[in-house]
Amino acid sequence: MTYGVIGTGAIGGYYGARLAQSGQEVHFLLHRDYEYVCQNGLRVVSPQGDFHLKHPNVYNTTSQMPKCDVVLVCLKTNKNHLLRELLPPLLHERTLVLLIQNGIGVEADVQEMFPGTWLAAGLAFICSAKSEPGLVNHQFYGSLNIGNYSCPQPAVIEALLDELHRANIEAKELEYEKARWRKAVWNMPYNGMTVALQCQTRDLMENPASRNLIWEQMLEVCRAATALGVEGVDEAFARKMMEMTDAMIPYSPSMRLDWDFHRPMEIQYLYTRPLLMAREAGSPMPRLEMLEAELRFMEAKASKQ
Repeated sequence: MTYGVIGTGAIGGYYGARLAQSGQEVHFLLHRDYEYVCQNGLRVVSPQGDFHLKHPNVYNTTSQMPKCDVVLVCLKTNKNHLLRELLPPLLHERTLVLLIQNGIGVEADVQEMFPGTWLAAGLAFICSAKSEPGLVNHQFYGSLNIGNYSCPQPAVIEALLDELHRANIEAKELEYEKARWRKAVWNMPYNGMTVALQCQTRDLMENPASRNLIWEQMLEVCRAATALGVEGVDEAFARKMMEMTDAMIPYSPSMRLDWDFHRPMEIQYLYTRPLLMAREAGSPMPRLEMLEAELRFMEAKASKQ
């Protein structure tokens, strides 16, 4: 299949480069480091083996890109308004748009923008950073869960999974709501807490007080998911996420990096939307509501400086 990548950062750069390395035709949209990658290529440093795409297909506008069978959207969700302009040149009647983005409710809003377009959620469990132009620093993990939102052809999802596997990417399909809420079990505690406490994941796990708070926040997400009728998001899964984080290197999640580099944080889909859904389902998440309020305060204060 032919792939397009919108948002060639730590996530889009990694998965797109893996697909290209395996022989797939991949077209990358770049912004700040477009000229650099044109001249120097795209490099991936990874515990699974470093590699260098010397001459990737790179563009600074989607109007020059071909129509694609699969488009990986790896933008921050607060830039999704740009999709109205970015996506149409890449779409044909059977294009699958894979939203590898954080939060709850993303697909519903993108579907409103593009009625009839086939959408799926991509939930990345990965530690990766784009530390300098043209360089993706893949540090740990790398699996990708796919949740079908509106694709009427299961064979398309199966073909995508097959090509991800050939690219040495661990990938599997999960029921859509289950996939999104499972990712929220990790995302909601760690993203906001590393910002609020100005730390990394290892710091949160090594301190008994913060470790207990992370656990209680995870359980809030599990209870909310259950109240919303989502199966398989339970205490056993939360414990698995704790164990996975214990095994990780010290890591700054995407929201912490956004804060450090003075970029807008993805509060709407990571917190506001799921918190509202949980409260409407009769299972509020008070610890995470407090965390959202702290993040809103920090963002508002920073905007005045």
